[in-house]
Order: sequence, then C-alpha cells, then structure tokens
Amino acid sequence: MYVSQYGQKIHRFFNLSHVTAGFIAVLVGYTSSAVIIFQAANATGASAEQISSWLWALGVGMAVTTIGLSLFYKTPILTAWSTPGAALLATSLDGVSINQAIGVFLFSSTLILVCGLTGWFEKLTRHIPSSIASAMLAGVLLQFGLNVFTGIAIDPLLVGGMLIGYLVLKRWVPLYTIPLVLLIGVAISLTQGSLKLDGIGLEMASPVWISPEFSLSAVIGIGIPLFVVTMASQNVPGIAVLRANGYQTRSSPLISTTGFMGVLMAPFGGFAFNLAAITAAICMGKEAGEDPKMRYMASVWAGLFYLLTGLFAATVATLFSVFPQALVFTIAGLALVGTIGNSLAIALNDASEREPALLTFLMTASGVSLMGIGSAFWGLLLGITAYALSSASRREYA
Repeated sequence: MYVSQYGQKIHRFFNLSHVTAGFIAVLVGYTSSAVIIFQAANATGASAEQISSWLWALGVGMAVTTIGLSLFYKTPILTAWSTPGAALLATSLDGVSINQAIGVFLFSSTLILVCGLTGWFEKLTRHIPSSIASAMLAGVLLQFGLNVFTGIAIDPLLVGGMLIGYLVLKRWVPLYTIPLVLLIGVAISLTQGSLKLDGIGLEMASPVWISPEFSLSAVIGIGIPLFVVTMASQNVPGIAVLRANGYQTRSSPLISTTGFMGVLMAPFGGFAFNLAAITAAICMGKEAGEDPKMRYMASVWAGLFYLLTGLFAATVATLFSVFPQALVFTIAGLALVGTIGNSLAIALNDASEREPALLTFLMTASGVSLMGIGSAFWGLLLGITAYALSSASRREYA
C-alpha cells in the first residue's frame, strides 16, 4: 500500500505535461530576453564575473519565489525578471556606475515591496472585470500564436513538421501533444544542422557582491521608471493572467514576495522580480495538465529549471542561444493555442461587455508602447474606461 502511494506521488511529480510546460516556459523566457540582460549589464561596464552573478541572482531568485509561492498557494504562480525593465536599463544605464545601478535596483524593489505590503495594488486589481482581463491576455498572447504561421516562411520544414505533428498528435494523444511536438522540432533541427549542442560544457556561476551607491539623479531618472514599467507592464498583466485562468490568489502577498526578493538579490544583480504573464500562461492551460488543481506543479518544474539556469548561468545562456528561433516561437505558440481560445471565449461571451473587451484586445495586440509602458497596460486601461462608461450608460437608461 505504502509502495503504491509512493509510486503515485512519484508519478504525479514527474508528470510529463508538467515537466514540459515548465521547461517551455523557461525556454521562452530566456531565449526571448536573456540578451537584453547582457546589454543592460554591459551598459554599466560590468565584468564577466559580475554579468554571471546577475544571471545567478535572477535564476535563483525566480526559482525560490516560483517554487515557494506555487507550493504554498497550490496555484501555478510563475515569477520572472522584468523584461521591459531590462530594456529600460539597457538604454538608460550608460554613464551610470555599476554601484549606482545596484542602488537603483534596491530603490525600485523597495517600492514594489511597499506596494504589496500596503495592499493598494490588490485593491486596484479587484476592479478588473474577467472579460477585460481575458481580452488583455488574448491580446498579449496573440503574437505568439501568429508567430507559428509567420515562421513557416522562415523555415517551412521545421515549422510545418511541428504543425502537422501537432494536428495529428492532438487527436490521438492530446495529453502529450506539446512534449512530443517539441521532440519533433528538436529532431528536425538536429537533422538540418541548425541545433548544435557540441562544445557546451557545464560551468557553475558564483554570486558577486556589489555595494550599492545612491545617486539622486539615477534613482529618480531610472529607479522610478523601472518601478512603473515593472508594475504596469508585468505585475498588472501577471495578476490578470491568474484571474483569467480562474485562480483567485490574493495579489498583495505575491507582489510583496517579488519585491522582497528584489531587495535581497539587488546587490548581486537581481534588478527586478515580478509576476510572469506570457510564460505563466504556458503553465496554466490544458497543455500543462488536465487537472487545474495540479497545474501548480508545472510552475514548480519551471522553478527547478530556473534554479538550474541560475546555478549554471554561463552554460545556460550558451545552451538557450543555440535553439533555433523558429523552434522556440512555434512551440510557444502551439502551447498557447488553447489559452488564447479560452481567453477570447470568456472575453466575448457577454454581449454587454463585448465592445470594451474587444477594444482591450485590439489595443493590447497592437504592441504599441507609450511613455515606456507596454500595450498590455494601455489596453487594460482603455478596456476598464470603456467598461465603466458602458455600465454607467446602461444604468442611466435602465
């Protein structure tokens, strides 16, 4: 009996759907924006050891917060570094010493921690209707779905083979479609010679302490914008993704945890931690497991892969760089097809909320960036405004 129960626990832990979803989430996150981290670090004149420390801090910080929050709340909670924040740093840190940059990271993460502890962020997100949140999620993920088909022109054999495999396998083995399609993509890439794994060796990363310096101009000119884009472009969509998938975990503890981790890891290069949106959606759909109550294990696996990426930062950066871009885009898009469809269904289900939801979707999908803040925030703001005006109009004529 005990052997049987132990075997069941092992089977649940090594569930292929959970493992694959976690791996794809980390693969997409690193291949899509790790290069921006290098650019930001280079802008401060960081040494190779310090850049490795940045990646160590980010990997370990994301691992601890992802695994801890997912296990505690039994919810697929995925954290990430702030990609728009990294882009901001890459263009703003020229002329700023690395010690002053650490001061900026500490200041921004402290503001995020305060936002979580005071609870104002949670009060704000409670007023987001599910139709608007779902529309924003669909808009954020649309480009990933489209990349599957635009990739056919770049590499028709690879993308076409993966797409055909998806259509066939979805009918016969729906639970294992995505991991098998990933294997098909890897096999085709190896055959083409576009995926070369030789010459990649294991190299451990080590944390390097960098003492902070606080420059008023850097704190105001870089620290506040870093805080704003992290909250608006990452944490707001991150909470919306949770809500759109039916998870009602309180947001304040999540935001507080990412802010606290940022304060701890800032001296080692952990510039900003936040809730993931796009990669989190990979761990929340049906492809991450049939049972919604067990999908948190997909995030736990993502956290374990984060830990490996942190401990072997230099190796991982090289490894992820050799994956063909078409393979990464295609597997991400196919893994998100179900989530995009469900989000659109929820967004457009209620006729009275359809127009605000559609405006949210279109604005978000446009990809436009205003004042350094991404389209997800502006789509959400537009949708909530349209929803409020529509609701007021209905009450007036009721």
